[in-house]
Amino acid sequence: MRTGLVRLTRSLPKMLDLLVEQLNFGAHRPKLAITCSDIPSRYIDTLKQKCDVTVCEGTNRSDILRSISGAEGILWLTADRLDSEALDVAGQQLKVVSTMTSGMDYVAAEEFSKRGIALGHTPKVVNDPVADIAIGLMLAAARRFHEGRMKIATGQWEMRPQWMLGQDVPGSTVGIVGFGGIGQTILKRLKGFDIGRCLYTGRNRKVEAEQGGSGASYVDFATLLRESDFVFIACPLTGETANMFNRETFALMKPSSVLINVARGGIVDQPALVEALTNGTIFAAGLDVMTPEPLDTNDPLLSLPNCVVVPHLGTATKQSLLDMFTITANNVLSVLAGGSLVAPFHKS
Repeated sequence: MRTGLVRLTRSLPKMLDLLVEQLNFGAHRPKLAITCSDIPSRYIDTLKQKCDVTVCEGTNRSDILRSISGAEGILWLTADRLDSEALDVAGQQLKVVSTMTSGMDYVAAEEFSKRGIALGHTPKVVNDPVADIAIGLMLAAARRFHEGRMKIATGQWEMRPQWMLGQDVPGSTVGIVGFGGIGQTILKRLKGFDIGRCLYTGRNRKVEAEQGGSGASYVDFATLLRESDFVFIACPLTGETANMFNRETFALMKPSSVLINVARGGIVDQPALVEALTNGTIFAAGLDVMTPEPLDTNDPLLSLPNCVVVPHLGTATKQSLLDMFTITANNVLSVLAGGSLVAPFHKS
């Protein structure tokens, strides 16, 4: 079997069919577990051609743990904790697990290293859909879409020149916190908006920014907050980034600034964000992620006119889902066939 990633230029049925055709397990049929049934059945049926597949039909943790017992490979399709408990339940025959996410804050990666179990994920393929929703949230928050919809619903539509004025994107300074694949793709999308300049920050300077002609300049976090009109959060959730947006950091931002979070809710101190939006410390926010998820229906974020909230839809497109499932399957099947992960997770 070729162990390289099947190119994502074909339709998913052809890609997955090609992947399975390449498999050669001999008389052995590997035992696979899939932790969520919300995948088109024809793709699961394709895997069943050469593997014994158990699909978790339930949604709680106990259902998931029951489904993975005895598996040699697991397609972990939920954001439930992937930890020592799960690996213990799966058993010592487990060789490989792949998640269907890019972010891995819910995974105990050190347990995989300790046990010699291969761990894969689905980076890169998420860049385009997440960047798209980031731009959508930027426009919706800056131009007051949610507030405008509320005005219509409550009969407060006014007909005057200075009503519902928003923030301009052309000529603005954009700050990106976390200039990895998603951050860089956001900047690509912004090229068509004639922004003035782009700043980025993170643990290290990026070669892609310095040599790739992206036009992005590396600055420290405080400088980015003080100078940016739009701030995009696109970094992973780690011990360093947890609650890095808080009352003190919001105070550094412009009153006209817009915050967009497409990373993880835990990077933002949510009560402090509510306070900043309520008091006018910042102009608006667009959130695809929050804490907790699902968000409580009475959460104060939902009552704010200057906060656009969507339910973690970053990768929720048909093609993205199918591409991510294919890479997840490719990771697992490649290892079980004696190859290597096509998208390994490396803890930074």
